[in-house]
Amino acid sequence: MQTLCTAAQLRTCLAPVRRAGQSIGLVPTMGCFHQGHLALMREARRQEGVVVVSLFVNPTQFGPQDDLARYPRDPEGDARAAAGVGVDVLFTPSEQEMYGPADSTWVTVTGTLVEGLCGPHRPGHFRGVATVVCKLFGLVQPDRAYFGEKDYQQLQVIRHMTADLKLPIEIVPVPTVREADGLAMSSRNAYLDPQERAAAPILYRALQAARQAVEHRERMGRGIVARASEIIAQEPRLKLQYLELVDADTLAPLPRLDRPGVLAVAAYLGTTRLIDNIRLDPGKKSE
Repeated sequence: MQTLCTAAQLRTCLAPVRRAGQSIGLVPTMGCFHQGHLALMREARRQEGVVVVSLFVNPTQFGPQDDLARYPRDPEGDARAAAGVGVDVLFTPSEQEMYGPADSTWVTVTGTLVEGLCGPHRPGHFRGVATVVCKLFGLVQPDRAYFGEKDYQQLQVIRHMTADLKLPIEIVPVPTVREADGLAMSSRNAYLDPQERAAAPILYRALQAARQAVEHRERMGRGIVARASEIIAQEPRLKLQYLELVDADTLAPLPRLDRPGVLAVAAYLGTTRLIDNIRLDPGKKSE
C-alpha cells in the first residue's frame, strides 16, 4: 500500500492506472477505522482494480459546537487496517493541501435533502461535506465511490450532488455495520462511557419497533414515529434531537408510508451525538 499526502503524488500514482484501463474505487473517510469503514473498503476491493481510501478530518463540516478538536484519530492503526484489507492507496492530505488560502468555491446542496434531519441542527455541515467530496472526486476521478448507509442523509446529498453535476461516478451504498447489540458502528462510539454504551442500543431497538409496526400494517407516519418514541422514552439519559420519517430518495417528510421511506434518529447520550436509521418499505418486510 502506498501512502500519499499531496495531490501531485496522487495524480502521478493514478495516471498509469487510468492508462491501463483499470477501474478506480474511492472510499472517503475521516479515519479512526472500525468495521464499518472496513466493510466499505472490502466492497471496493471486491469490485475495483485499484482502491483509494482518503483519510482527512474535514474541518469545514464541523460547526462551532462540534467536536473537531477531540475527533478520534489513529493514523498508524488506520494505515495497518487499510493495508490489511488490500487498499492500494491511502491518501492523507493536510488541511492546507485540501483548502488553499485563496480558495473561494463551495458546493451547496439545497432543498429537502438538507432542510430536515441533521440539516437544521448542523448549519453548514453538508456544504462542507459536499465541497470536500467534490474535491476528492476531482483529485481521484474514481469510477465508483463507496458510502455507508448509516449516514443516510450524507449518502443522499452525495448521490444528488453527483447526479446534478453530471459527474461520471457511481455512488455505491454499503449497509450499516452494527455491534452485536445493534448499535451502529461509529468513530464517536469511543466517547461513550460504560453506562452510556450500555444504553446506546435502545436507538436500534426503537427503529426495530417501528419496523414491526409497519409489518403489522401501520402506515401513518405519526403512528410509526410514535412507536419508536415509546421505546426511546424508556431511557432517561437519552436526549432526542430528532426522529423523522422521510422519503427514501428526496428526504422530504413522509406523512404516510405509501412509498419507500427512512426512519432516521439523532440523539445525545451525555455529550456524544449518535445517529441511526432504518429503511421502511410499505410493499415488503423492511430491511
